[in-house]
Amino acid sequence: MPDKNISPDQNIGHLIKSAERLGIELDESAALQWLTAIQASKQEEDIVFDDRTGVFGHKISMLDFSSEDLAHFRKVGRLVEFQDIPGKVETALALSGSAAQSKIQTYPGDADYFERINILADSRDEACLELSRLIKQKALQTQSGPTYHLMEVRFGSFPQDVMIDNHKYPAGSSISWTPKQIMEGKIEASSPDGSPVVVYWSEIALDPGWCKLDWVFGDPVRNELVNVSNMLDVSWEAPDGTITPLDGFLDPYFQEIYLDEESIPTFSKLSQHVSADALEEYIEQLEKEVNKYITKNINYGKAAKRMYNIFRLTGRYNEAAIIRELFDEPSSMLYQVWALIRTMEECSHPGSSITGEQVQSQADSLILEVVSTLEGDEETIVVQHLLNLRDALEDQNPGEALPRTVEAARDEVINIVNNFFYEKLTTVPEIKKYMDQMRG
Repeated sequence: MPDKNISPDQNIGHLIKSAERLGIELDESAALQWLTAIQASKQEEDIVFDDRTGVFGHKISMLDFSSEDLAHFRKVGRLVEFQDIPGKVETALALSGSAAQSKIQTYPGDADYFERINILADSRDEACLELSRLIKQKALQTQSGPTYHLMEVRFGSFPQDVMIDNHKYPAGSSISWTPKQIMEGKIEASSPDGSPVVVYWSEIALDPGWCKLDWVFGDPVRNELVNVSNMLDVSWEAPDGTITPLDGFLDPYFQEIYLDEESIPTFSKLSQHVSADALEEYIEQLEKEVNKYITKNINYGKAAKRMYNIFRLTGRYNEAAIIRELFDEPSSMLYQVWALIRTMEECSHPGSSITGEQVQSQADSLILEVVSTLEGDEETIVVQHLLNLRDALEDQNPGEALPRTVEAARDEVINIVNNFFYEKLTTVPEIKKYMDQMRG
């Protein structure tokens, strides 16, 4: 285990050597400032409130949040958030993921939100039915607009093994709903033996599982497309004040930045019921994800983001500081390119309200950004794929999905991203040793 009592001045010497070995440019002043702040945070309460901006969150998460884009995130938040209903529904909306680390994530991926929803009801069944009503209402209200398009809703679990479009979904797995299926209130499938199966929204409502909504958002001011999601953590408050998570687990608060000071009472009430072992459980879950992204679904960019959260919460500040610097390297912007290619693909699906002109404009912006940021073989390969994608967008007929060009571009970009992060991460002995342990 690292020595948490080493001074920031001692740590910065190790960081300089590591940065030289990695061949990356270290902002010594910013790194020292962060190391000093994270050491000082040990004396603070777990939750920190910013009087100037009205945001609050875990003390370590707040160190990585920049209020520069706060107005933008609050604006997008109005699309994804659920509304309070006095005496019935209480909410607390937060940023999570790279959006909550805007001080260091120079090239963020998606815009991820997290919302605590506490439903006051006489019974768990009543709370579940209210949740199903809220999600259906939200989905239909935000299905399509000039700047957004709802892609999918995660709600409920399959009661049995089913086949949909030649893909098997085992019993208990999360159900993905399209807006059309939500309006119809059902999903038509078949059992593995070929007999028809119909999954009804109303029938799975009493077992909501994990709930999430995903949109594509076209920002007219920034002239960019982005995937926007809202992960819900829903609880039922009984008349006696007992709090029960509807999915069986009340999420911890180690990565959220809450956007509205008016949600402090709701957050405070719910956070008291977070498990005493929440930090250990959170780290364990992140480590499972690290294992997944370095052994199965290879994505060293995602693995690096999770390792950063692990290191900063467990006192491995040197390793965390090195990964902070990697996020600012020009090659790391390809992680954002990879995410945006996926976004453009989703925007091109039949029925999307995002226009072809908006998608083409996004492709043009990506080409310019890659040209201005990268150099050498990386630039040549990625630009060529983006140009092919641009041509495919121009040739696309209304209602047609994009061809294999999109998948090829994404595969090539994520390959370059993986090579970049793998090379850098394995050059640091402490991080390489940790990754080897995770593989084991």
